[in-house]
Amino acid sequence: MSLLNPKAMLLALPLLAAACGFTPVYAPGGTGSVLHGRIEVQAPEEIKNARGTDAFFLVRNLEQRLGRGGSAAYKLDLSLRTKEEGQAITVDNEITRYSVIGTADYSLTRLSDGKVASSGTVQNFTGYSATGSTVETLAGERDARERLMVILADQITAQILATADLSAPAE
Repeated sequence: MSLLNPKAMLLALPLLAAACGFTPVYAPGGTGSVLHGRIEVQAPEEIKNARGTDAFFLVRNLEQRLGRGGSAAYKLDLSLRTKEEGQAITVDNEITRYSVIGTADYSLTRLSDGKVASSGTVQNFTGYSATGSTVETLAGERDARERLMVILADQITAQILATADLSAPAE
């Protein structure tokens, strides 16, 4: 029997994961369980550089993933920048497709001692077509921005859950 037998490797996978310190995020005592409902996400109107409803959509999506901070032990501060770039240009120099590029900086701070538990930057993009009527193009842009905020919220949540330092403050 070969050591590279797929069945043997599949059976050994949980042992390898446990040996490297892997802990499920939403297991009892895992990062997801500890943080859920304990993070106060910055209010949309306070987010730096945010455009229009982008901040609202980002905060809404973060609160859906992290829970509303009813008994907050952490504060999530955000900065959001978006820009549009033309992607498809016709011979007549008309742009028929746009990309909306978003960058969000975040910082998760423990309220008890002001220590930063996690911080970073995420970036992604979505696109929309500008070939329809004005109403269709505006609806496409709004949808692209809303989808972008979902993606950025997912990335922020994943990074927080993977990297947050939840060690107790030093006495």
